[in-house]
Amino acid sequence: MTVLVTGSRGSVARSLLTLLRDRGLDARPASKRPDDPQTLKCDLTDPATFPAALKGVTSVFLYAEPSCAGAFAEEAARAGVEHIVLLSSSAVLTPDPDSSLLAKSHLEVERALEASPVRATSLRPGSFAGNTLGWAWSVKSGRPVGLPYPGSHNDPIHEADVAEAALAVLTDPALSGRPYTLTGPQSLTFAQQIDILSEVTGRDIPVKHLSREEWKEEMAEYIPASYADPLLDWWQSNDGRPVEITRTVQELTGHPARPFADWAREHAAAFTG
Repeated sequence: MTVLVTGSRGSVARSLLTLLRDRGLDARPASKRPDDPQTLKCDLTDPATFPAALKGVTSVFLYAEPSCAGAFAEEAARAGVEHIVLLSSSAVLTPDPDSSLLAKSHLEVERALEASPVRATSLRPGSFAGNTLGWAWSVKSGRPVGLPYPGSHNDPIHEADVAEAALAVLTDPALSGRPYTLTGPQSLTFAQQIDILSEVTGRDIPVKHLSREEWKEEMAEYIPASYADPLLDWWQSNDGRPVEITRTVQELTGHPARPFADWAREHAAAFTG
């Protein structure tokens, strides 16, 4: 088996590459901007880069980039790829995903793969534990973490669990060809996550309640308004409402999903400097 791992600088992809190589499999990292000679160039917005990256590949771990997803699927079929595992999102399960840019971008890739003759498996994680790294600068500098919905629930999943789930579906054909919704083991509010980070780091982490517009203004440099509004709507819909937790990580990997506290302990240095 030869596996092309796109988005190889991402945390899930890095973990997956290690897991595949530990199994003795041929794992080929690919990136839009390769930073070493061993990494292939595969710009998911540029079909001209697809043929060389897919040459000799039997399986692909694919990040969700909708602009050329159909072209990628077509080239994968021509190259003889047998299986594509997509890192999608549980946002596609919302009642009207086509009305949300956040959900639609993933759904369009899922649809492109469904229309392809190549067997496809979609992994649909909810909230990554690593999203909290967005608070790191505030915590290190002693500033309050600004939140519009501190009581909003999410299902933080450890990136290593997503990588292990990807390994399972890549290496066991019986698990492939269908979608999987992945969550962490608990529904936690943002405020509860901050409490856990406070305990792990030994730092008091104050929270500042922001309006939607204040938060958008603070994040304008990092999150376009077209994505910010759907994200805020999602948080608002989960404000005070626990999200549904699945056992899919355990079913795929053989162990329970790692709790957010484990992730926090592993990444404490990012919040302490």
